Amino acid sequence: MIQVELLKLFRRPRTWMTIGLLDALPTIVAILLAITGIGPRPGQGPAFLSAVLSNGSLFAVAALAIVLPLFLPVAVAVVAGDTIAGEAQSGTLRYLLIRPVGRTRLLVSKLVSVFAFVCVAVLVVAGTGYFVGRLLLGNQPLSAAVTSVSGTSLTANQIAGRTALAIGYVAFSMLGVAAVALFLSTVTDSALSATMGALAILIGSSLLLTIDASRALQPYLPTRYWLSFIDLFRDPILWRNVLRGVALQGVYVAVLLGAAWANFTTKDVTS
Repeated sequence: MIQVELLKLFRRPRTWMTIGLLDALPTIVAILLAITGIGPRPGQGPAFLSAVLSNGSLFAVAALAIVLPLFLPVAVAVVAGDTIAGEAQSGTLRYLLIRPVGRTRLLVSKLVSVFAFVCVAVLVVAGTGYFVGRLLLGNQPLSAAVTSVSGTSLTANQIAGRTALAIGYVAFSMLGVAAVALFLSTVTDSALSATMGALAILIGSSLLLTIDASRALQPYLPTRYWLSFIDLFRDPILWRNVLRGVALQGVYVAVLLGAAWANFTTKDVTS
C-alpha cells in the first residue's frame, strides 16, 4: 500500500511541477546576485544571503531560508491536504476502503507519502541551491574556512554537518504543516478547503508573532521556531531554540496525527 501511494504521488506531473517551482525562486535569486553582485547587508534579507557572494556553497542554506517562510509550507499543505480529501472529492475513497485495506493502513500510507514528499522537496531545494550557488556565486575549495554567524571560522566538515542538521530540522518543521493539513483532510471532503485551512492557521501564526499583545502565545505557535536552524551556524551552536522547535513540532505532529487517525477511523465515509 505504501509503495502504491508513493508511486501515485511521484508519478503525478504536478508533484514535480511543485518541486520545480520551489527551486525556481532560489535559482532566480542566485542569478540576480551573480549578475548584479549586490547582496543584502548582514542581518537583512533571508538568512545567509549576505554571505553567498563570498562563498557560493552557503547558498544551499540560503535557498532553504528563501522558501521556508511561505513557498515550502504552501507546497506541503497542498500535497497533505489532498491526501484524504482529494480521494473523497474524486469519489475514490469509498472504493479504496471497500478493498481489504484497513483505514489505519491507508492513513499510514498517505502519511509516509507526504513525509517522502517533504524530504524530497527539502533535499532538492538544498541540493539545487548548493550546485547553483557554486556555479554562479563562486566555486570555492571545499577545504576553505567559512565564517559563522558569530563571526568565527568554521571548517568545511563543520559546515557540511551543520547543513545536514539544518536540512533535517527544516524537514521536521514541515511535518508540522503536513500534520495540520492531513488532519483537516480527514475532516472535509474538499482538498482545497483542507489546504486553505492549513494555510490560514500558518498565516495566523505568523501574524501573531508580530503582535506584542500575543507574546504569551508566541512560544506555542507552530511557526515560532522555523528559522531557528540559523542557530546551528553559530559558534558554538545555540541549541536552545533548535531543541524547542523540535519539541514543539513533535507535539503538533503527535496530537494532530492522533486526531486525524481518531477522526478517519470512526467517520462515515460516503464519498
